Amino acid sequence: MDQLALLFVLLLGALVSVPLGDRLGLPAPILVTLLGVVLALLDFVPNVSIPPELILPALLPPLLYAAVRRTSWRQFAANKRPIFLLAVALVFVTTVSVAFVANAIVPGLPIAAAVALGALVAPPDPVAATAVAGQLGLPRRLVSILEGEGLFNDVTAIVLYHVAIAAVVSGTFSPWRAGLDLVLSAVVAVVVGLALGWGANKLMDVLGDATLQIGLTLLVPYVSYVLAEKLHGSGVLAVLTTALFISEYAADADDVMTRLTGHAFWDIVDTLVTGVAFGLIGLELHNAIRTASGRWPELLGWAAAVVGVVVVVRLLWLVPATWLTQRMHAKRNYDEEIPTSLRETVVMWWSGMRGVASVALALAIPLTTADGSPFPDRNEIVFVAFGVILATLVLQGLTLPWLVKRLGVRSDTQGEKEFEKRLAVRAARAAKRRLQEIEEVEELPDEQAEQLLRRAFEIGVRISPDIGEGERREAHEKRVRRVRRLRRIYAEMLSAARHEVLAARSEPGADPEIVDRVLRNLDVRSLR
Repeated sequence: MDQLALLFVLLLGALVSVPLGDRLGLPAPILVTLLGVVLALLDFVPNVSIPPELILPALLPPLLYAAVRRTSWRQFAANKRPIFLLAVALVFVTTVSVAFVANAIVPGLPIAAAVALGALVAPPDPVAATAVAGQLGLPRRLVSILEGEGLFNDVTAIVLYHVAIAAVVSGTFSPWRAGLDLVLSAVVAVVVGLALGWGANKLMDVLGDATLQIGLTLLVPYVSYVLAEKLHGSGVLAVLTTALFISEYAADADDVMTRLTGHAFWDIVDTLVTGVAFGLIGLELHNAIRTASGRWPELLGWAAAVVGVVVVVRLLWLVPATWLTQRMHAKRNYDEEIPTSLRETVVMWWSGMRGVASVALALAIPLTTADGSPFPDRNEIVFVAFGVILATLVLQGLTLPWLVKRLGVRSDTQGEKEFEKRLAVRAARAAKRRLQEIEEVEELPDEQAEQLLRRAFEIGVRISPDIGEGERREAHEKRVRRVRRLRRIYAEMLSAARHEVLAARSEPGADPEIVDRVLRNLDVRSLR
């Protein structure tokens, strides 16, 4: 099996893991990781030889962009305090704690190299957290915090990592210089992200076509990441800023085709890239086995100690941080979404899985320092990092569904239904207001006006049937049954038309391009 065949196996595994995970009640990324582990144990499977410097730029931009599409800037702003405590403060605390323990237990490990190890294992993976949490029916407030933590903690961790690596390679370290680099990195990233977001919005208006616009959204995250890195900024923060800007200002309520096509496209990209990323994590077992040859007890002991630090520090940080945030909420009226009980805090603690970023940073550690000498304990650092990633991802990922079920942590379905109902009422009222505005300038027959008014009501009822009451609901249900019957018959008519047009594609003299254009017209009609 060569490298290309291995890539296709991972892509196929990414697709198959989704329905398999639904049946088994397990997160798809965990299953793909296990597939990678199995492949790594097979003799005929080659070792992965991807240049380390290409892993982050190739995998992170699309994954981050896909994750940001599911949230909004206002959600981040509303949860800035808990996100800061997790994405910035907790990353610093975890980095320092891991560095202290690693420097103490690994003979001869320089403190700067220990800090690099702490930085690369400190950030929980945003893809793993959201993929796992999204399938478990967790309360939306927990998912929001996990998304925010996962998206922003990479920024802090990667900057700390680069500072530590630079200190090892050059042999010098300046705290003031490190702090200035952190600030400048964030400023450059935000400027690049905003500029590219604004430019992408303008270019989308010029492109017009849905296919071209979606193609642009695939290119923009990569451009944002690479440009920010070239300017010594944070590529991760630049992608986040660009994606948030586009999601906030590029939305056209009437651009239905672009929205539907875009969602489908990015769901596919997210599934495939996530599968490859987590498959690569499992495949790194090759390198771990080679490094640990003859030293298994020693290296496993170091890895277990660091896993313990990572897991325990997160719990010891979350409990008082959640208590403090709850106390602040009791004194002031904040809109933040926070864990409301110890059970939810425990679920957040056990959701801190490491993943793609940690693997990429571990593999990106230089082979040598500035004077040509080998990077101190590089193989040991990579082994320990892989142990942390595999232990947290597989152990926590496989047991999190059981823990959530055991603790009884579930989403507030009643609250979600109430919010959906309020949105349905707002939608119906907006439709009625627009109808009244039209009636003021256009004369409508009473029969048409009454029919349109009824349809305005039906807009809301189709979103949330609970807004209809009594006889109006019964009348609506009768109309719905009648409309469904008509739609079923119309769908069968359209199906017959599509079969006839498609059959014409293979007839002599038929122009495939014209046939496809007619077929697309029929497909669009099927969506209405």
